[in-house]
Amino acid sequence: MFPIAAGPAPRRRSIPVRVGAVTVGGEAPIVVQSMTNTDTADVNATVAQVSALARAGSEIVRITVDRDEAAAAVPRIRERLDRLGVAVPLVGDFHYIGHQLLAAHPACAEALDKYRINPGNVGFKEKKDRQFGAIVETAIRYGKAVRIGANWGSLDQELLTRLMDENARSPAPLDARAVTREAMVQSALLSAARAEEIGLPRGRIILSAKVSAVQDLIAVYRELARRSDYALHLGLTEAGMGSKGIVASSAAMGVLLQEGIGDTIRYSLTPEPGGDRTLEVKAAQELLQTMGFRTFVPLVAACPGCGRTTSSVFQELARDIQDWIAASMPDWRRRYPGVEGLTVAVMGCIVNGPGESKHADIGISLPGTGEQPAAPVFIDGRKAVTLRGPTLAEDFKTIVKDYIETRFDPARRSAAE
Repeated sequence: MFPIAAGPAPRRRSIPVRVGAVTVGGEAPIVVQSMTNTDTADVNATVAQVSALARAGSEIVRITVDRDEAAAAVPRIRERLDRLGVAVPLVGDFHYIGHQLLAAHPACAEALDKYRINPGNVGFKEKKDRQFGAIVETAIRYGKAVRIGANWGSLDQELLTRLMDENARSPAPLDARAVTREAMVQSALLSAARAEEIGLPRGRIILSAKVSAVQDLIAVYRELARRSDYALHLGLTEAGMGSKGIVASSAAMGVLLQEGIGDTIRYSLTPEPGGDRTLEVKAAQELLQTMGFRTFVPLVAACPGCGRTTSSVFQELARDIQDWIAASMPDWRRRYPGVEGLTVAVMGCIVNGPGESKHADIGISLPGTGEQPAAPVFIDGRKAVTLRGPTLAEDFKTIVKDYIETRFDPARRSAAE
């Protein structure tokens, strides 16, 4: 027999960067990030959304700092979050006038944990180096990290024009898209080199180069990874709404993460009107967990349903159990260390149900269509009990809760040892 290897490529070695109390890169776990879409000058709304994102599991949150009112609000936001016990690091997203805002609002410069600079719009012509340098010098003064984030939609036009002209004179010119990808890579790397010349340590620099097409993103980040050891922030910019945005982002970042590329990720999803901003956090967590990089919540496996499961009983049970676990996690995470590694199966019929349930830590298998629910429960691979009747869902929850307490309660584990 030939062994079948499984798992990602070895993680690319990058320089670790401290962002507040969070480490990005090095041997640290891949970090989940998000961004608010509130007006930062609205302190109440921004504090509420940052808190919601942090509770959902965002380990770093970025906020827009686009004008004086927003910059003035940042220290108040930080203070309010601290009072609420929300210690999540804040990143200031600066464009065009970041140098002015940081200079005019030193309390903002101090309250932020990282500055995001876009080399494509930090300044133009003779002002570019001066304004870029001013932000970097502020980061040095306050001991902050910097993300140098090139973006397909606001690429340094001088650099792009120069590379296009050079390509046109080449005996074997590349297509314009390939030249644009090269401009993205060079924009990030040249800006990082300039930041180091000014005095910013390599251990305080994170790079990103965001585009909106999956294959372009993969190509750009492969080059960044090949040419540098900076920590890398992954994300498909303007990913889109709903399943399109989730699928595209997952496809692009999944390939790169499997190749060992990426130290922190964000899903740039367009929310539905009035939709839940925390969806981008949940999507990022689910990507990392399903790929085996991290564990955040117990995984609930459930079959998709077919002609053998026309009854909605197992669908309702799967939804009920998944919602119950999600609602219980804040308390469970505190009381039962390691519970996020639990696996639960809720299966709909006798074909694969018993086998899948045996593979989970705890699983239940319903009989299928048109039958009175008589559902065997499997614990650690062995049948433990068969549940019947209208209280089946509540009975299964009780069994899951007892299992969690037995396996993950520190007091019980200490007594058993």
